[in-house]
Amino acid sequence: MFFKRKIYDKMTEWKAVSCGSTALLIEGARRVGKSSIVEEFAKREYASSILIDFNRPKEGVVDAIVNHPDDLDGLFNLLMVSYGRRLERRKSLIVFDEVQKCPQARQLIKYLVADGRYDYIETGSLISIKKNVKGITIPSEEESIGMFPMDFEEFCWAVGDSISVDFARKAFVEMRPMGEAIHKAVMKRFREYLLVGGMPQAVDAYVKTCDFGRVDRIKRSILKLYGNDISKYAGIDAPKIRGIFEQIPGQLSKKEKKYMLSAVDADARMREYAKSFRWLSESHIVNIARNATDPNVALALSEDFATQKVYSSDTGLLIAQTFASRPYTENELYRALMLDKLSVNEGMIAENAVAQAFAANGVELYFYSRPDRGDGEGRVEIDFLLRKGDMICPVEVKSGAYQHHASLDKFVKKFKDRLDAPCILYTKDLVVKDGIRHLPIYMAMFL
Repeated sequence: MFFKRKIYDKMTEWKAVSCGSTALLIEGARRVGKSSIVEEFAKREYASSILIDFNRPKEGVVDAIVNHPDDLDGLFNLLMVSYGRRLERRKSLIVFDEVQKCPQARQLIKYLVADGRYDYIETGSLISIKKNVKGITIPSEEESIGMFPMDFEEFCWAVGDSISVDFARKAFVEMRPMGEAIHKAVMKRFREYLLVGGMPQAVDAYVKTCDFGRVDRIKRSILKLYGNDISKYAGIDAPKIRGIFEQIPGQLSKKEKKYMLSAVDADARMREYAKSFRWLSESHIVNIARNATDPNVALALSEDFATQKVYSSDTGLLIAQTFASRPYTENELYRALMLDKLSVNEGMIAENAVAQAFAANGVELYFYSRPDRGDGEGRVEIDFLLRKGDMICPVEVKSGAYQHHASLDKFVKKFKDRLDAPCILYTKDLVVKDGIRHLPIYMAMFL
């Protein structure tokens, strides 16, 4: 199973620019396709390669890395014999797959790069968590790239559609409508993407069978895997982390989607759960947005750590998680989404999809929330804030039938000197009205 992924171009650029002076670390949640893309890259870009899967390494490999790190000649000879592959100077790649299972291998990167014979790529899940790097020195000779679930364009490529996103991109650049027929066709494709999600295994099943039931079973198995990872790696914080994770659909289904810890524990305090939220974020299982209380280019300066939103890293997984306690045959969400008759949970799904699109583009997620202080301006909630040069772009996510954007109007009035053109992402075609760009939700990837 190999799908065209945008990260491939970044890997090619690394190889050309680095010329062996750094190793490449690819971080991402489990099952986002790290191993598959690295294997394909090795096959296409190198004369030979050896992939060491630290889930099941060949006999003696870990011992050589841990106990004999100074004997690189011995290590390379062992790898060639054990894996039956000949390594060629400056033409071969060695891959440390799931390197968090052997932290000493990551530490050895400094000396492997200095040796200069081969190129190195590492892949890892949960790799940023302190438990996995305790007692080792993180090599400065390491570049990192985050890998995410497939975005909408990658999904289109997978299902054989190389046109839809190109049309949408051109319309966005020219800021003109798609046209009713084309917009409806692209929205139908986007709904497919929401239901299937961007996990390659689920996409592969959909491409081969067009069976949402089979796709749903795969997504549930991935969710179970994530739950097992929490139990296995989170230690004494596992109950807190599991509680946060399991409450994501319920939290996002509220009108105000800020995460309320009372849903996990009536007596919970944010300072007691900060480490658990960080664990989920560093594992790439979730995308976290924080409240910027004074919107400016340096959004982090006004970050309110006590107020945040927690999104699923993949909208397809969110849908499966929402109905985790019910069989797929009762999941009316699939049917409603495809027929464009969804009412309940539409905002939850749409906002999660936008967060996912922004995160895949490397955007740090911020929102704006101002409570009603009785000063006449009332409550203001802006779903996302994006930095655009020295300006801020406020983004609201709406259903197609929405009537008003009172919060956005108040926000624009208060901060107009700091703002780029505001955006509303919704399910209808592109239109610019009263200085606000109303964009189809599938254009979130272009912002």
